Formats: sequence, structure tokens, C-alpha cells
Amino acid sequence: MKRYFLILCVAYQAAFGAVVSNQIWESGSTLFGFFQKYNIPASVYYDLPPEDRELTSEIYAGVRYYTAFSEEGSLLQALIPIGDGMQIHIFRYKDGYKMDFTPIAYFENEQRIVLPIQRSIYQDLMEVTDDQGLVNELLNAYKNSISFNRTVLKGDKVALIYNRKYRLGKPLGNAQIKAAMVETNKKPNYLFAYNGRYYDIKGKEIEGFLLSMPIVGARISSKFSLGRKHPILGFVRPHYGVDYAAPKGTVVSAAGSGTIIFVGQKGGYGNVIEVRHENGIKTVYAHLNSFAPGMKVGKYVKKGQYIAKVGNTGLSTGPHLHFGVYKNNQPVNPLGNIKAATKELDKSHKEQFAKLSDEFKGQIETILAQVQEEQRESIVVSLPVGGAEGLQ
Repeated sequence: MKRYFLILCVAYQAAFGAVVSNQIWESGSTLFGFFQKYNIPASVYYDLPPEDRELTSEIYAGVRYYTAFSEEGSLLQALIPIGDGMQIHIFRYKDGYKMDFTPIAYFENEQRIVLPIQRSIYQDLMEVTDDQGLVNELLNAYKNSISFNRTVLKGDKVALIYNRKYRLGKPLGNAQIKAAMVETNKKPNYLFAYNGRYYDIKGKEIEGFLLSMPIVGARISSKFSLGRKHPILGFVRPHYGVDYAAPKGTVVSAAGSGTIIFVGQKGGYGNVIEVRHENGIKTVYAHLNSFAPGMKVGKYVKKGQYIAKVGNTGLSTGPHLHFGVYKNNQPVNPLGNIKAATKELDKSHKEQFAKLSDEFKGQIETILAQVQEEQRESIVVSLPVGGAEGLQ
């Protein structure tokens, strides 16, 4: 059963005079620390099924969460996002508390931007959109095909078509770029999203920041899922990573070069290493048996470097590696960021891609012509593609 936050808040305010607020989950905060702060017994956590307890490990610093309090200051309910599609729901139940998970309702806009570069793509886009996730995604997508500092000149244009989710009027998760065009000395460079990857106008993959396999020769025992809707039971739980079944002690390697930001235990994930990479990318390696010598916060590791060994720690039903990939702390499919064996689409996919790319190229050319005709310095158009039902 869905529990929509605004509806509940109205009910709580009417019945109890509830005070509603939102806060940022601070670095170093834990779910048990939250429980202690609001006098919630630890049994509320331990009463959950093992897979749900593991999922609570997905709370990350910087997420905006929502609370409702009674006039006396006691917690009535809390909604803490884990990813952009699911949230932990803690609420008063009889004389105590209960915890479950509920989907995040949101509305979605398709947005279109055309912008002439005055200083740099990063500065100009940030000034217009104030959307770090969008800018990082664009720079990462073009990373290995355009030298932004050398080839993008003042007056060159950037055009974007992307989707943006909103919750309670604030951006939710990462922007999803559908098509883009970046000029380099007035020459257009197109990219189009197709099946989770970016391709140029000819259907050749554009390599951004791609990862290598963290473990060799292992079988995928569980794939990434944001949680599909069951026709009878409603929403099932998401799985924010890929599980690789492998014997205990199998070597785990860094999927990309970066800096270690966490080494230790993290709830149901057991022993964990987290590595921060460029452009807002983070990789997570969980259920580890042991860490490689010298692994500590602040250490720089190279792609392919031995960092740990497969284990069965935390809430694990057998030896395996849980491998997660995050963009700006939002979970994304790791398999969509693993370097592909081939860079070109096959014949059947090329035909589908050609239709999609022609359509988006035509849309970009239309809005470019519109800007030129109206002699504007920039234009931002938002087209709603979802309803307002999800203001939660």
C-alpha cells in the first residue's frame, strides 16, 4: 500500500498538529543513530526481512529526507530516500514504530536547452541549470571525444534534450540525457542515448568514463533492478547493484582508478570498500572477506588493482561480490558502465538507432534555428511528460 507523504502530512496536521520538515542526511550519520535520536527501538530494524535490512545500507550522505513531528516533538513519520525510486518509511504504529519501504512518487519534465558558450561549458551550464548531475553527465559522456578546454570556443553552442525528475519541487536523482550537441569551432558533435549507452550520429559508441570488471570469470547471480511493479503485490524491492557469485577468497579489483572514501563495515553489506572516481562516479564493493594490505581512506587505487577478496559478510546467503555504481550518489546499472566488447551497434539495432537519432537531431536543429531566429542568448524550454500526482 502506497503512503503518500503529503496526504499523510495533511492527516497528521489535522489530527495531531504535526510539524513537517526536510533535512539533509549528514556525512557520518547512520540509521541506528537516527533511531537513537528519536527513541526508536533497534528491534524495528531487526524485525525486517534480511533483504530489507541489507537495503537500508543504501542511505548516503547528502540525500534530502522528510519528517513529521507531533506538537510535543515526537517523531510521527520519516521518509528517507534510497535511490530515486524507493524510500525507507518509518512511522508510528500503535504504541511503537514500524519500518517498511514505499516507492517515491514524482513528476517528470522533459527539458531542452540551447546555450552559447561564453566562459566554459561547465560554468555556463551550471549558471543556467544549477544541476551538477546534468553537467557531470554531459562532460563524462563527451570525455574521450572532445577536449573542452582546447576545441570548444566562445560562441560555440550546446544543445540538450533531457529528462528531469522532481519531488516536492526539488530535483530528484540524476538527469537523463536523451540527445546532445556540442559545437567545436562551429562543428556539431552529436550524441544520442540508446539502451543505456551513448552513440554518435553514425551509431558508434562514445566512450565516457567506463569501468572494467571487478572480478574475473564470475557468474552474475543477481542483476541490477530499480524495482519492477508486480501486478498483484505492487512494488518489489530494488537491487542496487550486480551480484557476482564466486568462491570465498576470489580477488576483487578496482573497476576504475580513484580514491578510497570508505573502508569498513556498513550494515547488511558487511565489509565494504567505496572508491570515488571522476565526474561524480562512485563504485561500491560489498560482502568482502578481507581487504588488501594498505587499503585506507584517502588511498589512490588504479583500475585493475587488487583491493579485496570475495566473502560472505553482512546479510549474505553465500560467497559473492555485490558491486554497485553510483552517479552523484544515485544508483545506476553497473553493466551499463562496463566497457563493451564492441563499440558498434549490430544491423538490427542500427536501424532502430537511426530512427531515434534522426528524430532527435531534427528536434535539436529546430530549437537551434528558433534561437538563431529570435536572436536570444539562450533558451530553456520545459515540457511536462508526467502528471502532478507525485509531489511526494
